[in-house]
Amino acid sequence: MESEQNPDRLGRLRQWVESVLPEPLLALEVASADASFRSYYRVRTAAGSHIVMDAPPSHEDCGPYLHVARLFRSAGANTPEILAENLAEGFLLLSDFGNTTYLMALDDGTADRLYRDANAELIKIQCASRPGELPEYDEALLRRELMLFPDWYLARHLKVELTDKQQRVMATAFAAILANNLAQPKVYVHRDWHSRNLMVTERDNPGVLDFQDAVYGPITYDLVSIYKDAYIAWDEDRVLDWTIRYWQDARQAGLPVRDDFGDFYRDFEWMGVQRHIKVLGIFARLYHRDGKAGYLKDMPLVMHYLRRACERYRELRPFLGLLDELAGKSADVGYTF
Repeated sequence: MESEQNPDRLGRLRQWVESVLPEPLLALEVASADASFRSYYRVRTAAGSHIVMDAPPSHEDCGPYLHVARLFRSAGANTPEILAENLAEGFLLLSDFGNTTYLMALDDGTADRLYRDANAELIKIQCASRPGELPEYDEALLRRELMLFPDWYLARHLKVELTDKQQRVMATAFAAILANNLAQPKVYVHRDWHSRNLMVTERDNPGVLDFQDAVYGPITYDLVSIYKDAYIAWDEDRVLDWTIRYWQDARQAGLPVRDDFGDFYRDFEWMGVQRHIKVLGIFARLYHRDGKAGYLKDMPLVMHYLRRACERYRELRPFLGLLDELAGKSADVGYTF
């Protein structure tokens, strides 16, 4: 985290916080860091706590965060309240949702309630959707994400160079995946709607974080992010039930989901294939470029999701065969599929 590595920046952050807080600062402590250059601090006063986001302008732009926060908040979603901002330095003072993520709170007894709340929150955001407000989740972006897989997962992580035949298999699969993704109805997409970015709150659950990369794109994207979550796994019967409940509620809300649930679920799975391919590339990049090894342990679950979906659809079975051919290489770097 840049503020911790740069005492001068941390000093400027502290000075700014003290200038905007309504009460004297009692403590400033690390709250969390994410997979980007952003870091977060919890500031405490006698009246309570707030969060400071540190987004170094040389690496991060606070503009999209502010835009999406206000856009989603106007839709009725529980995003952090923006209490003060310093865009020149990349500092934001935000309301504090506490420490309890969905990942911490989810278990067999809480899952139905928490996911019901998450579905309702997602539908609020999606119902407010209109083109032109957020960047398009277009073919160029979807393809760029897919290419993280050969560039980082295969070439850097597995140290694999595909044969011409394997390249053709991958290209054919990517074309089919993109065709499905781009044919889906479009809504606002949070783009990282999962158990680490949803906070358990006493009122208006959940609190929604990490939305600055939101786009306008496929309606199933956020749903597959949460129900095929890289950090927690559920029996497929439960995932199917939660997905059906979302589909029913979305139809009732007037969202443009497919009329037939089977068609909707196929879209859900194919969107998941795109996301899982991308996430494997992202996790490899976080390790090899950014030195963040913690994501390596999550790769096997992501690969499991990917393989299961490829098994179910005839058009994706050649790509599954490619994954089979690569399985030995994955064992060499410390895990198996």
